[in-house]
Amino acid sequence: MNIVAISGSLRKGSYNTALLRAARKHAPNGMDISIFDISALPLYNQDAEETFPPQAQALKDAIESSNGVIIATPEFNRSISGALKSVIEWLSRPWGKNSLAGKQILVLGASAGQYGTIVAQQHLKMMLLFLDAHVIGQPEFYLSHAMQKFDESGELIDKETIRFLEQALETLVQRITPQ
Repeated sequence: MNIVAISGSLRKGSYNTALLRAARKHAPNGMDISIFDISALPLYNQDAEETFPPQAQALKDAIESSNGVIIATPEFNRSISGALKSVIEWLSRPWGKNSLAGKQILVLGASAGQYGTIVAQQHLKMMLLFLDAHVIGQPEFYLSHAMQKFDESGELIDKETIRFLEQALETLVQRITPQ
């Protein structure tokens, strides 16, 4: 099972990117998680659709050939990052070629704050639902106080969080391959 994972954070020490690495490490048997680096993706510009940027096309191709998607979003000013918004725009364009339609998507988020990424995830889920993605509603995964859950090398060390992450990944498997 081929899963594409996207971190909405460009920060080197991002907890969201670390969370995706943990998902890859703790993925169920048969699940291969590829983390797509969005740092080279240009900001969305409709004028560029005619000569679609290669980085945007590579992302669209990866999503279209995947079985599902995991998105880890930070929360900036009570919403998603500008980088992640640009990713969503590229994936939904050009008009009529929405790469997210019909995809099973697990949304995660990690934050140093007390409330995880609750508001950002709600904004992201609203956009994904509009784009006809199949967003997993339960379990919700809001990781707060992330600095206490990862060690200094970015390794997820909190056993309860690991267990919950494994359950969320198993839900993704079940949605992709219903019994």
